[in-house]
Amino acid sequence: MKKIILFGITCALLFTSCVSKKILKAEQFRYVQLQTEHLALQEALKSCDNTNIENLRKRAVLEAEIESLKKQIGYLNENNGFLKDNNNQALKQLENLSVISGSQAESIKKSLENIGSKDAYIQGLQSALNRKDSLNLALVTNLKGAIGNMDDKDINIKVEKGVVYIDISDKLLFKSGSYEVTDRAKVVLGKVATVLKNQPTIEFMVEGHTDNVAFNNPVLVDNWDLSVKRATTVVRILQNKYGLDPTHMTAAGRSEYKPVADNTTREGRESNRRTRIVILPQLDQFFKLLER
Repeated sequence: MKKIILFGITCALLFTSCVSKKILKAEQFRYVQLQTEHLALQEALKSCDNTNIENLRKRAVLEAEIESLKKQIGYLNENNGFLKDNNNQALKQLENLSVISGSQAESIKKSLENIGSKDAYIQGLQSALNRKDSLNLALVTNLKGAIGNMDDKDINIKVEKGVVYIDISDKLLFKSGSYEVTDRAKVVLGKVATVLKNQPTIEFMVEGHTDNVAFNNPVLVDNWDLSVKRATTVVRILQNKYGLDPTHMTAAGRSEYKPVADNTTREGRESNRRTRIVILPQLDQFFKLLER
């Protein structure tokens, strides 16, 4: 009888040891998987940060160019008015003269031509600025028309300093603490994509924004990870589901560092949790005018 009992205890110990080894191997395999995913997310975050920094630098340069061009227009307008006044005075003085030499007549002609060319240059710059403002206004109108009667708390479309912004709230796009989009979000993104596809030269950036509440799970390390994953999720939907050109899109994560409201209140945190689509400005027309 003692031999039978000892044999049973030995079998039980061996069975328990086998099960523990299987669990250990499974956990070790899962740990390796999570490490691999973590490294991949860090690389994606680094790439997005570099792209975002470059886009911000380009944007700052373009905005500085716009301000410089506006100042040039003001200066040229003043100079043009001064030249016109001088020319009118010269013509009145010439009316009192009976004879004008050939060299004087040629000088007056060149002066008039110079005034005309400067005036045309000013008008060209002003026309380009007006055209850009008109295109932005038309784009905003089309976006609001396509989206329809949406609550302003969920989606906001505006123009600031010549740039079109589309802000979509977190509760509309994503499930809580996740980068998985809702069915309602896909409908809204589809309407936005329809308008953007009608403007094939437009380039835009999708920015993910969070509040400052600490976030951590086995896949996402922090709010940086969450904001980047939400941006790339939206970009993939616009590309794969709605056919937008990926060469005209940029995905960027802003984490909690570009708030639009106070994070100490619930309402403020809700406003800060958003996805922003930024229509990037195009200044090729200005540079072409300057070359001419």
